[in-house]
Amino acid sequence: MTRIYAIVAALAMAALLLGSYFYPEIRRLVSGRDDPFADCRAGAVGGGDIGGPFTLLNGDGQTVTDKDVLTKPSLIYFGYTFCPDVCPADNARNAEATDILEERGFDVQPVFISIDPERDTPEVVKEFAANLHPKMVGLTGSPDQVKAASLAYKTYYRKQEGDSDYYLMDHSTFTYLVMPGYGFVDFFKRDDTAAAMADRVACFADKAAR
Repeated sequence: MTRIYAIVAALAMAALLLGSYFYPEIRRLVSGRDDPFADCRAGAVGGGDIGGPFTLLNGDGQTVTDKDVLTKPSLIYFGYTFCPDVCPADNARNAEATDILEERGFDVQPVFISIDPERDTPEVVKEFAANLHPKMVGLTGSPDQVKAASLAYKTYYRKQEGDSDYYLMDHSTFTYLVMPGYGFVDFFKRDDTAAAMADRVACFADKAAR
């Protein structure tokens, strides 16, 4: 009887080891595609395809596309410069994460895309970005251009009723990580710290460089 138990235990252990060994391949087959960044993600990324082409205006009033701007790992945030609290705090956090990554040898740029083109002219977004980080890229555009970029990244924004000059904007607050050659790969929430963001971005950058 003892011998039977030993054999059963050995078979169970063998099955466990085989399952552990083949689990990544099984997961790949189930998902239908390889994910080189699976180990970097904090969780599943849902909602279908995120990201894509955009055409906007940079701080100098020049028309630029995603191919012009997203030439290195980029942290993209949609907000507005008249935002009283959330936008400055989130973008300052993104700037801090950029500094942490730079200290580790990673070249990453924060990108700010305005969802308030009525007030956020190229000059305004340029000054806003420069005050937060020398690498930060500020972008705006026509209402249609901004809407198209927002739809591509599945963000939300809405102008509140009130004063025509001093209104507020409701908007989503995710930061999106875009990698050259891969496009959108992950997003960060408001409660993610700069250090946590830096760790995850470094993971993506390391794997993309292999």
